[in-house]
Amino acid sequence: MAQYAVIMLIAGFGVPILAAMNAGLGRHVGSPAAAAVVLFVVALVASLAVAIATGPHMVSRFATAPRPLFLGGVLIAFYVLTVTYIAPVFGLGNAVFFVLLGQLISAAAIDHFGLFGAQVSPLGLARAGGIVLMAVGVWLTQQV
Repeated sequence: MAQYAVIMLIAGFGVPILAAMNAGLGRHVGSPAAAAVVLFVVALVASLAVAIATGPHMVSRFATAPRPLFLGGVLIAFYVLTVTYIAPVFGLGNAVFFVLLGQLISAAAIDHFGLFGAQVSPLGLARAGGIVLMAVGVWLTQQV
């Protein structure tokens, strides 16, 4: 389990870096939407390479996948587009703070109800308190 925590920590480092880099690209080219398109093309190429290397036989299973599961692509597009537009004017720290707050709330709901096939992990008082503590901690990092 420790290796999963380390990998997710590294992924977490990438979120604000992605936001800052894509916002910078959007400013440079004069179009946050165009910057998002470039990001998605690069992500597509990288994801295809990993998919082909690790399990090309799985591609045929997409045809039978429940269609609502494909909406994850819409959510990542929403995230990238909004952070690319908003971070330069709202501040990267503020943008990421609210993203993290949203992640804490939605992750707790997904786990509590076992949504999308997630393992059920009820939201008890201790867990709710931990989430509030995390939210307060993230908020404190944004105070000057």
